Amino acid sequence: MARPPDPKKRQELARRAVEVLQKEGIDVSMSRLAEALEVKRPTLLYHFPSRARIAEAALEELLLEQASFVMERVNEHAHPIDRLHAQMRAIHEFHEGHEDRLLFLTQAIAVSGSDRLEEIVDIGNRVFEARRRATRDLLREGMARGVVGECDPDALIALVRAVTDGLVVQRVMTTVDLGAVHTLFWERVLRPLKLGEW
Repeated sequence: MARPPDPKKRQELARRAVEVLQKEGIDVSMSRLAEALEVKRPTLLYHFPSRARIAEAALEELLLEQASFVMERVNEHAHPIDRLHAQMRAIHEFHEGHEDRLLFLTQAIAVSGSDRLEEIVDIGNRVFEARRRATRDLLREGMARGVVGECDPDALIALVRAVTDGLVVQRVMTTVDLGAVHTLFWERVLRPLKLGEW
């Protein structure tokens, strides 16, 4: 009976394989991929029966790493407005210089005909949905306390998310100065909603 795959070895293999796929193209053969990774083809296929499965494993790991990184930064703040700003900055910091990795992984899964893209996105949404609900509750509490300006919490959260995600995609194609955008967004959108300390 075959032993189960080692999760750490599998994730490391996926990480390295994605680097090769990004350089050589998503259509690279599994034999060539195994050669580039310096493993035998059966070993690669044991862990990943297809290139789509490699991208799926790498994307799942990336989303979990991002969630952990972002929550650590967000939890440094108590005020819900500061937390929203920290979230935006942390997501951009996490992906800085590697924005193409996220875009590549989602595209690789989509073009490979994987039936799991929706499931993976749903996993990410569930992770972030709990945080969105908590943020919405904090914003409502802040409004009740008089330390957050009146606003539609769901609309504000959606706006922050749209700007955050849009800038990640834009950074793949341009050299937009994220610091300038963060400053403008803070000064014109978020800071006016911060009426007092938490």
